[in-house]
Amino acid sequence: MKTNTAIRWISGLGLALSLAAAAQAVEVGGLKFDDTAKVAGKELKLNGAGVRVRIVVKVYAMALYLTEKKTTTAGVLDSAGPRRFTLGLLREVTGDELGQAFMAGITANTDKAERSKFVNQLAQFGEAFVSIPTARKGDVITVDWVPDTGTVMALNGKQIGEPLKDVGFYNAVLKIWLGDKPVDSTLKPELLGSKG
Repeated sequence: MKTNTAIRWISGLGLALSLAAAAQAVEVGGLKFDDTAKVAGKELKLNGAGVRVRIVVKVYAMALYLTEKKTTTAGVLDSAGPRRFTLGLLREVTGDELGQAFMAGITANTDKAERSKFVNQLAQFGEAFVSIPTARKGDVITVDWVPDTGTVMALNGKQIGEPLKDVGFYNAVLKIWLGDKPVDSTLKPELLGSKG
């Protein structure tokens, strides 16, 4: 009887250890990001992660999740299915500051014609950030592309704003980090998984 109990205990321990190994996380800027994320019922894989540094200050850690690995900007922007990027804040920042930084990044990486297609979505996106009085160190912002729903943004798991329907808008947001004039030139290759 004791032998059977010991065997069950050992096999249970082995299962627990294998599950722990399967749910590995990567540490970036002191924050942990899971190797996978579930969006719209699909499991996404971590494409890359890194830290956004402004001058010498670490602002946030970021992770990009896709259905399959992509190493180019074009590959990421053309990828089918759901997508996610996650920002883990490394310092306190106001929603207004975040919104302005996002808008500046979009403006730097899109032309006027492209932005004119998303005027309403840009306004709604800005309003969503204004609804965040202060984001604190350790807060997590997720921005998902959900097919047939749109861009869905959440702060600490709570949705902010309404879904924004156009995938082109989601791509315009991704260009903040992956465009020709990325907000942080060292973060771009990390998100594309081509560094480290």
